[in-house]
Amino acid sequence: MTQKWTFQRKVTAGFAVMVGLAAVTAIVSVYAALVIARGMDRVISINARGLAEATRMNAASNRQVAAFRMFLVIPEDRFLQEANTASQQFLDSLERLDHLVLTDESRRLLVLIRQRYGENIESQDRVIAIRKSKGLDTAVRVNQEETLPRLLHLEQECVRFVDRQERLLEQAKSESDSRTSMVITAVVSLAVVAVLFASITALLLGRTLIRQVGSAVQHVQSSSAELQTASTQQATGARQAASAMNEVTTTMSELLATSRQITESARQVAHIAENTATAAGSGDLTVAKTQESIAVIRQQVDLIVVHMLDLGKKSQQIGGILEVINELAEQTNILSINATIEAAGAGEAGKRFAVVGDEIRKLADRVSSSTKEIRGLIEEIRSAVNTTVLATEGGSKAVDAGLHHFEELANGFKQIAGLVVTTTEAAREIELSTKQQMSAVEQVNAAIAGAAQATRETEASSGQTLQTATQLVNLSHELSRIVQSPAAA
Repeated sequence: MTQKWTFQRKVTAGFAVMVGLAAVTAIVSVYAALVIARGMDRVISINARGLAEATRMNAASNRQVAAFRMFLVIPEDRFLQEANTASQQFLDSLERLDHLVLTDESRRLLVLIRQRYGENIESQDRVIAIRKSKGLDTAVRVNQEETLPRLLHLEQECVRFVDRQERLLEQAKSESDSRTSMVITAVVSLAVVAVLFASITALLLGRTLIRQVGSAVQHVQSSSAELQTASTQQATGARQAASAMNEVTTTMSELLATSRQITESARQVAHIAENTATAAGSGDLTVAKTQESIAVIRQQVDLIVVHMLDLGKKSQQIGGILEVINELAEQTNILSINATIEAAGAGEAGKRFAVVGDEIRKLADRVSSSTKEIRGLIEEIRSAVNTTVLATEGGSKAVDAGLHHFEELANGFKQIAGLVVTTTEAAREIELSTKQQMSAVEQVNAAIAGAAQATRETEASSGQTLQTATQLVNLSHELSRIVQSPAAA
């Protein structure tokens, strides 16, 4: 059935099938992209967010416990406020995790964590009340007996939940990679099928074209040879008739070309002069804008100096505050030493109090070490501020010098603009004179061209016919070579 089809019909059918394969490949590629994107979105939006939220929940729990312990040592309300803030952050993380987790095991762990956290908060509240009413020793004892075991259980559950979220994230990544590999394999397979079909189709269409064109080429060769012979004779006669008129028109053409070249040169001079005037005006405007920008930079440099001086004053205030903190740390260290001495004298009953005193002394040492580091940073900040102030003062002087140079540059641009205006007027006068000369030459050349027009048209027609015949002969030989070469091979 396909043997009766025309070559166009065969080509259309082949391209239709290739377009269909390309469409199927495109659909599979789009589906692959959607599958990959959906998998990545699930990993990023659910599993990764769940892991990050679990980490924040664990951190909030640690901050709450730290604030609670600081209150036991130093019963101040600000530690209770820090503990309440951390507790609220912990509960907020739990609420967000309720919407992020998808498995029953994760939900069960969240319920258990909420229960453990409530028990821990309840125990802490009882210890806080004991600390306010009965003192540190009783509060520490109750904390070790009741709160610490519950806190350990809560930390264990939090660690288990974080570990599970990490495992879920790794599992989701593995599933996404597996789907991506499957989709890529399917797309590559379709592409290979499309390439094989295109290769087979091209081979079959090439053989069909060779058979159909071969017979037509022989007829074209004989006709084109006869046409070439007639065209050669006609072109020879027309060329001899036109040679005389070409000698006459050549001189006038050269004269007209010279006039046009002079006119074009004058026009270019005028155009260049106008462009130079425009560029000079633009340069003057640019210099003015640059002066305004440098003035704004000068204001910004002055403002930076003011802010740097204010920063130096504030760093001095921070140094005074650090002195107060360092003094408090030293007094706390002395108190802890006294507490340790009193605990040693109290015997067995003072051991727990000695532990607390030792922790307070360690805390005071850390505070003292931190204040020394901060003092060193403040000194570095002061040195940087002084260096910045000196640099900005140097920049301010450079800006003043730049303003002076730009004023001199603006005066130079104004002088250039005046000279360019004079040049433009002279160029326009030259252009008018050359245009009048070219008009006279064109009138003479038009009279001669009218006489030679018929001869040139005849010659052009003959040459075009000969060229067409020669191209037809060459094309027929080339088609014959193309068609016969594969057959001979």
